[in-house]
Amino acid sequence: MTMVATEASVSAAAPDAKGVGPLLRAWRERRRLSQLELALRADSSARHISFVETGRSRPSEEMVLRLAEHLDVPVRERNALLLAAGYAPRYPETPLDDPALDALRDGMERLIQGYEPYPALVVDAGYTVVAANRGITMLLDGVAEELLSPPNAMRLTLHPDGLAPRIRNFREWRGHLVAQMERQLALHRSDQLRALYEEVTAYPVPEDAPGEEPREPVPYFALPMRIEHEGRILSFVSSISTFNTPMDVTVAELAIETFLPADPATAKYLQTLVG
Repeated sequence: MTMVATEASVSAAAPDAKGVGPLLRAWRERRRLSQLELALRADSSARHISFVETGRSRPSEEMVLRLAEHLDVPVRERNALLLAAGYAPRYPETPLDDPALDALRDGMERLIQGYEPYPALVVDAGYTVVAANRGITMLLDGVAEELLSPPNAMRLTLHPDGLAPRIRNFREWRGHLVAQMERQLALHRSDQLRALYEEVTAYPVPEDAPGEEPREPVPYFALPMRIEHEGRILSFVSSISTFNTPMDVTVAELAIETFLPADPATAKYLQTLVG
């Protein structure tokens, strides 16, 4: 497993020509908060929030950051809000291979290696795989070589020459991934992410692509990915972890995805691989 450096996976959102007000209003409406609700959370007044949104009042840098915090605005977009308000960006975007992130890379390496034999990987905001363990490598047997340089988790999963033909509940799993990308697009104004979404949703879905198959009842606690591997059907549920209170755009956009066996047979089989 190798950690690799990537270019910024999401382009910085350009400040709105109308200023910070419309951007803040859009975030507030996206969070379905009234001006009064936001004001109470941010220790302000509905009148001041209204003045900021309409451009009648220029918010201080502290106010922009406070509102962004209560609106749960992603770190990259907080920089965009600051720029739109006439302030310098607050959060750096450090390349992943920068020595300053050595401890971060080492920690993620240990984490996903420690998760073996279960699959685990690290992706950036554009779903480029920046690290993966041997559990992931096992699942990628037979994937077309051109999908591995550089590897992108969405392409690897949904492309007809990737994992798609081996996923036994492909229609359900595809629907889950497409919905996940749509939620991201609602938060990030990213041309790159939009292009990836349009690419993978345009991949053909064979008419005979498997959906959920009749089988013995299993008490799944989340939608599993059921994938064929060397004649066996393995079932996994995924969990995604991000960093709490990140202060760097690169770090904020990293996600660690781990795959937990969804049934005893899958867990037993994976344990035999390291036994």
